[in-house]
Amino acid sequence: MNPRVEKILNLPRQQQYLILGGICAVVVALFWFGFYGPKRQELKEQLQQKETLMARLEEDRRIAADLPRFKAEYERMQAKLEAALQELPDSKEIASLLTSIADLARNNGLEVLEFKPGGEVPRDFYAEVPVSLKLRGTYHEFAMFCHQVGNLPRIVNIGELKLDNAKLEESRNLLSVDCVATTFRFIEKAAQEAAKKGGKS
Repeated sequence: MNPRVEKILNLPRQQQYLILGGICAVVVALFWFGFYGPKRQELKEQLQQKETLMARLEEDRRIAADLPRFKAEYERMQAKLEAALQELPDSKEIASLLTSIADLARNNGLEVLEFKPGGEVPRDFYAEVPVSLKLRGTYHEFAMFCHQVGNLPRIVNIGELKLDNAKLEESRNLLSVDCVATTFRFIEKAAQEAAKKGGKS
């Protein structure tokens, strides 16, 4: 028999129990810190990951269930956008639109003293196209002109309005009107990209 083992066996029973308890404690500590502890931490992390994935799965399922509604909403918004874009003239239509504004003024009895297109002001997907107008006529004629501009199929805003004192001429109370008629031109993607590239260089 191994002398060390024999020595332990010859010790009093209490000391043998203490040594055995110490050996068991070392084995348990090795098991805990070397295997059980890391595995327990790994299990905890995996359970947390599972909860996160389950929450994401539930969210994806909810979105998938609402997909037809989202698709219908997207198509509705697309149709609205297309309808709105139809109210923005493209570059080919600008000249005829501006001419029609001047024609509306004349047709309503206004005298067009100045018709001065300004430079385009680019925004996001559109550009503002302002036209300075100096008009002369009665208040009623100008009001009818504004009303008919508002009924044009394209968007035109009348702003920066200045009315001078009325003067009575030939039994007509005539006003001098300064204003800016602004229409909006849709900027196509190609034009936007070219403008961006031009801005970078």
